[in-house]
Amino acid sequence: MSKTTLPEGLAVNEYLKDNSNYLRGTIEESLADQTTGAVANDDTQLTKFHGFYMQDDRDIRNERKKQKLEPKHSFMLRARVPGGVANMEQWLAIDKIADDLTDYGSLRLTTRQTFQYHGILKPNLKPLIQGICKAGLDSIAACGDVNRNVMCNTNPVDSRLHAETYEWSVKISEHLLPQTRAYYEIWLDEERIADSEAEQEPVYGKWYLPRKFKIAVAVPPHNDVDISANDLSFIAIANKEGGLEGFNVAVGGGMGSTHGDVETYPQLARVIGFIKPEDTLNVAQSVMLVQRDFGNRVDRKNARTKYTVDTLGPDKFREETEARAGLKLEPARDFEFTQQGDRFGWIKGIDENWHLTLFLEAGRIVDKPGQPIKTGLREIAKVHKGDYRMTANQNIIIANVAEADKAEIEGMCRKYGLLGEVLSPLMLDSIACVAMPTCALAMAESERYLPRLIEKFDVIAEKHGIADQPMVIRMTGCPNGCGRPFLAEIAFVGKGPGKYNMYLGADGRGTRLNQMYKENIGEEEILSEIDSLFGQYSKERETNEGFGDFVVRKGFVNAVYDGREFHA
Repeated sequence: MSKTTLPEGLAVNEYLKDNSNYLRGTIEESLADQTTGAVANDDTQLTKFHGFYMQDDRDIRNERKKQKLEPKHSFMLRARVPGGVANMEQWLAIDKIADDLTDYGSLRLTTRQTFQYHGILKPNLKPLIQGICKAGLDSIAACGDVNRNVMCNTNPVDSRLHAETYEWSVKISEHLLPQTRAYYEIWLDEERIADSEAEQEPVYGKWYLPRKFKIAVAVPPHNDVDISANDLSFIAIANKEGGLEGFNVAVGGGMGSTHGDVETYPQLARVIGFIKPEDTLNVAQSVMLVQRDFGNRVDRKNARTKYTVDTLGPDKFREETEARAGLKLEPARDFEFTQQGDRFGWIKGIDENWHLTLFLEAGRIVDKPGQPIKTGLREIAKVHKGDYRMTANQNIIIANVAEADKAEIEGMCRKYGLLGEVLSPLMLDSIACVAMPTCALAMAESERYLPRLIEKFDVIAEKHGIADQPMVIRMTGCPNGCGRPFLAEIAFVGKGPGKYNMYLGADGRGTRLNQMYKENIGEEEILSEIDSLFGQYSKERETNEGFGDFVVRKGFVNAVYDGREFHA
């Protein structure tokens, strides 16, 4: 490790960034090493800034070890798609790349409103990145200690604000991109013309941020992007004409925690004021700079913006933001969120076009027996004149369908199994992270297990006469929070193989945290608890009372609005 000006005692990632030559590291040397399917250890941290993680297939890890083989290394790459919108030419390119350059041949929609590939072998990384860039996309800053994919309310149906807020999500994403040319040199063969010593990151600085940074833009009353789970959120406020008056600014949300560690916890974003649209980029950058300057660079478990806000206090955080922005935030405007999930089926927009939201189980786009989902979306993309909109709940909207084309699109959806199956409200409002077999952090199954568990919940709900009751249900393989479990009315967080902590009590609107109800339980106990809870809910609920509100009112768990009162 070369000489550094950083003080001793910081997290190891800080020194890696300092010595990385602005995120170049030895990535090119790692790619050229044909003796292994992996990249060098230090480079595994730097490649995150380029949009991908190294993984291995845990299902066959032990067998390969017995054969004295290294793990079957492959890579997961996540694209940067602000607001989740892809045109049809892009989708066809995305689809073909999955077939040609990944082991799994599938796509997966993420809870950050983009797509990712799994099973990319090292020789295919560069062709894959070049392929998505040729399609007008990239993976810059999709991971790493930088601002990640900016989310935006996806449904352009019932609000004239949507077009404006979507444009702001794109502008924010572009404005906060790292300025290093490392991505373009390594993956796109751009000729290096600048001396690395002269290169600068005018916003991030040489050490970037202490941890990842997430931004969302929402249009009340629909909280499909879970603004409370983001480091920074902009909540659109409408003027009298239905256009954009400005944004309420919320800071310090985040989901990740560590089992049994009271110093880590999920937290809700706090609203600190209101801004005019023209101040959006300035304030976005200034909030990020406060986190850059005050965030914890010693302990990465306590390095997210939520801990910085809690340490400084919301008022001090706002003052530091104002100082960097050179303006004063106005008092926040009134708003209300009434729902959290996606709206399924056909909905007509204000422009007279139609929009069809389709449920995708755990976000996985793959052909299954009797349900060729991937083929269907590809064939629709060949004729569709609008666009696809990926949602923050792992679903997809076939957007901007003209009245004259509606019947054809619906017919194709039915042909390929994208419509027709009646799904329960419990399934429609579910999210599962990837977990096994590719995520190194997973302690238990999630994507492969939650749909089958919900099918058993459906039987219980039917028994108690509440089969039509929506509930937000989420499962993750670990407590890092990729599926935003702590904002679910019912959540299961992996504790070990076949074992989960069970959480209850969020409000179905994304504005309250849940709380641990049972620790380290398996399926038999889970089903027993669900049977008992659903039975009581059926008999004792009040008119229009959601399940999360019911369990809080009845005292099964406490209402939690501050993560420091959350018990992991």
